[in-house]
Amino acid sequence: VVGLCFLGTSVLALRPGAKSSGAQRDPSPHQVRWVTVDSSVKLEVLDWGGSGPPLVLLACYLSTHVYDEFAPKLTDQFHVYGITRRGIGASDKPATGYSVQQSANDLFEAFNSLKLQQALLVGHSCAGQVLTMFAAQHADRLRGLVYLDGATDPTLTADVGSPMPDLATLPRPISEHRERNWHFPEAVDQEQLDPVIRKAITVDARMKPDYARVRVPVLAIYQAQRPFEEVAAGYAIRNDQERAALRQEYAATRALYTRWQQDLRAGAPTARIVELTGANLFMFLSNEADVLREIRAFAAT
Repeated sequence: VVGLCFLGTSVLALRPGAKSSGAQRDPSPHQVRWVTVDSSVKLEVLDWGGSGPPLVLLACYLSTHVYDEFAPKLTDQFHVYGITRRGIGASDKPATGYSVQQSANDLFEAFNSLKLQQALLVGHSCAGQVLTMFAAQHADRLRGLVYLDGATDPTLTADVGSPMPDLATLPRPISEHRERNWHFPEAVDQEQLDPVIRKAITVDARMKPDYARVRVPVLAIYQAQRPFEEVAAGYAIRNDQERAALRQEYAATRALYTRWQQDLRAGAPTARIVELTGANLFMFLSNEADVLREIRAFAAT
């Protein structure tokens, strides 16, 4: 029903498939730069240029090449950068340093190297944890935060109001990519991620967000479910038990998102919350125009 990177569910079907041969193509109009953090760790920085204040893009367990097609559409309003986290893509891959605090430290050093002040920080999925900690510690460096399905709480993964069903009881989707009308940028399609590093970023680094310490404006965009019968039409439901299990997962997912949004509002009462019906985890690809519109409107305030 949804892709939750730390639950290890449907997002797995959306990760790029690494290709074993062929030259990697990267037609996106960016300059590749490098910054050194934590004394010796080199991070890849993508600089798309542009006019206006800085906007910095972070991703979860993919490089910021995942924004290769999205980022250039913001350069008329911002100077757009993407910073690829350690362990991912072309950035260095040390054995340690994958805690949320270290990720925030890396980001702070990258901001210093790039001489970034008053940036709009945009983070996708589990990068949201880094946004929250960075804002709590370095609010003076930010204009605001934009969470792209990232204002979540990875410590609350089930049973927050409605229990998740046993995955074995769920019906099979008719086609894994039946309704996908988007694609990953070419450079991301080539990526391979060490499963140990992926676990360190998405599972081992789980921590409860402390939104009360965030003192900058917040925009949180969430994916939202389509009506249940539309969702059910994408599955080969064989009996009443499978339909009931799918409905249970649907309700549990809604309860989880409701709780996440309640917790965000409790800590950051002025946060703007937007739900995009039918979007998925990679909403800046599946619903690009909607996300661009919301970021522009938020920046204007």
